[in-house]
Amino acid sequence: MGDSAGIGPEITAKAWAARGAEGLAPFFAVGDPKAVRAVWNGPIAPIGDPREARALFAEALPILPIGDTGPVIPGTPSLGTAHIALQSLEVATGLASAGAAGALVTGPVSKAQLYAIGFTHPGQTEFVAERCGITADNAVMMLAGPTLRVVPITVHVPLAQVPSLISVELIVAKGRVTARGLQRNFGIASPRLAFAGLNPHAGEGGAIGREEIEVLIPAIERLRAEGIDAAGPFAADTLFHARARAEYDAALCLYHDQALIPIKTLHFDDGVNMTLGLPIVRTSPDHGTAFGIAGRDAAHPGAMIAAIKMAAAAAQRRMEASA
Repeated sequence: MGDSAGIGPEITAKAWAARGAEGLAPFFAVGDPKAVRAVWNGPIAPIGDPREARALFAEALPILPIGDTGPVIPGTPSLGTAHIALQSLEVATGLASAGAAGALVTGPVSKAQLYAIGFTHPGQTEFVAERCGITADNAVMMLAGPTLRVVPITVHVPLAQVPSLISVELIVAKGRVTARGLQRNFGIASPRLAFAGLNPHAGEGGAIGREEIEVLIPAIERLRAEGIDAAGPFAADTLFHARARAEYDAALCLYHDQALIPIKTLHFDDGVNMTLGLPIVRTSPDHGTAFGIAGRDAAHPGAMIAAIKMAAAAAQRRMEASA
């Protein structure tokens, strides 16, 4: 459920409440039941084994309890809620890896609080990848909504560092994982990848920067040689309107905001973060802890519902493909 003091418990409970209307597959929460009780008065069913969840799901939200740090105050994060968030993430990742759960959906966490208790990963994505035995370059963060999927090739780094961080090898690696992820998780047999340029007008033939000529084009050519449908580089300012989006299955962008501004503009309430390249299915609502509205019954569960739906669909596709 993420940080107990954030909106994770509330949107988890609201997702369960919408299970019938939204056609959600059975799921169970991992975390502190008190965090849910602090923000919701619906039925809760603590469980000791994931196998108990399916039978209880119709009548109550199944929760696998993790830890006890005392009272939970919505909107007031603490080192205790950070510890519960990390322990919950560890347990849930292990359950998904062991096949006790079909997929992993991670609620929002506070990186500042996690760093304060010694967390050394950039985020949950990198933590889950490490626990699954996958290197950082082979775990790709995709943000997806009903009309757009984007992949930031560099993520949480200062903008000034981006030109020195992108390379042919990095772009090719991200492109390969993205193409494979679209096949495995979305059932797209021949994925179409579009690459955004780094510079305005995609460099204008080298007049406004040479990264497109020296890095992006060689990477795209290498992907094409491997049989991947890769196109670009395109000027980023014309890559996200409706007609352009119809021409690709995922847009790969060079830096964080280039990818996240369009996805959050189009799909603020139903955007999903999916990690590609893992042996398990992992999704997350594409928003933060929202401590400012926690406990006010103001959190919208749309992104959590979308994350659960996407995780269930991807898990089903993987199961059918391996049968």
